[in-house]
Parts: sequence; structure tokens; C-alpha cells
Amino acid sequence: MKLEDKELSYFPEGTQNFNDYMFAARWAQKFAKISRELMLDAAAKVICDNSVEFIDCHHNFVEKENHFGRNVFVTRKGAVRARIGDKCIIPGSMGTNTYIVEGKGNPESFCSCSHGAGRAMSRTKARNTFTVEDHVLATMGVECNKGIDVLDETPGAYKDIDLVMAAQESLVTKVHTLKQFMCIKG
Repeated sequence: MKLEDKELSYFPEGTQNFNDYMFAARWAQKFAKISRELMLDAAAKVICDNSVEFIDCHHNFVEKENHFGRNVFVTRKGAVRARIGDKCIIPGSMGTNTYIVEGKGNPESFCSCSHGAGRAMSRTKARNTFTVEDHVLATMGVECNKGIDVLDETPGAYKDIDLVMAAQESLVTKVHTLKQFMCIKG
């Protein structure tokens, strides 16, 4: 088919490529869900009891939903579903706050909000910009890897989470602000 921009190519619904893609995407999403459940169950057995509310908030997925009276496929890349009442987790970076929020179901956003702060620079640029000393200072008070191998994840490589949260006040309501004390990358 002729496309205005080859970067915006797609598989037409009902074709074999579309069906194969959706089968693989659903399989991967189910695998990820089961993996999250197993990790959460293992962690919960060690650190808390069953009276704690758990939030299963995933990103980078595709789902068929109804918006503006039409059934459409919504792909959330770096975003999470934030329907009215949905509990979501919006992390900052290795050294900044994380927010527990409740969705407002904003139709203009297809009932979505950001998954996190988002990168301010590429991993390569971060590795070339920051030093280990910069990273140690940026993660002061947080137990985490302070080595050269995580410079691409240093807080300065990400957008300011408080500005990101302010920009999406019409999408979510802050319920809790979490200050991390430990970050395990892996």
C-alpha cells in the first residue's frame, strides 16, 4: 500500500500479519502479567501480609477499547491506562519520587497517563554526559548501584517528575508520594 510516511506503516486489521502480531502481543502481555504476579507474590511473602492493596500497572501494550463511540486499538508506549478510578504507578528515576495516582478517565487522552518521568536524553548521551561522581551525588540517600554501568539510568537522564506530574493534572489525581530508599535495576 502507498503510505504518506513509511515510519507510520501498519498491518491492516484482518490480515495474516495483523493476526500474527496480535497473537504475539497478547502472548507477551499474558507472560508479562504472570511474571509480575509471581514476582509480587514472592516479594509479598517476605515483606507484608495479604491485607496490603497491590497495584498491577503495566505499560507498553495494545488493547482494543471503545473511545468516542468506536472500537479502536490503543497502543500505550510509555503510558498506562488511567480510566476513572484506575490506580497507577508513575515512577520518577533512581533518585526521585514515585507517585501512586488515580485515573480521571480523561477521554482526550484515551484514558491514559504517562508511565513515568520519561527520558530527557538517550542512553548514549547520558553515558557520555554524566560521571560516576555525578551519579553518586544524584542518588544520595538511595541504596542502589553507584557504578559506571548504570550511568544511562542516572536521575539527570530523565525529565523532572514533578513537571511531568503537573502536566498531567487533568489525567490523574495524586494519591500517595513515595520517596525511594532503594532501587534495584535488573
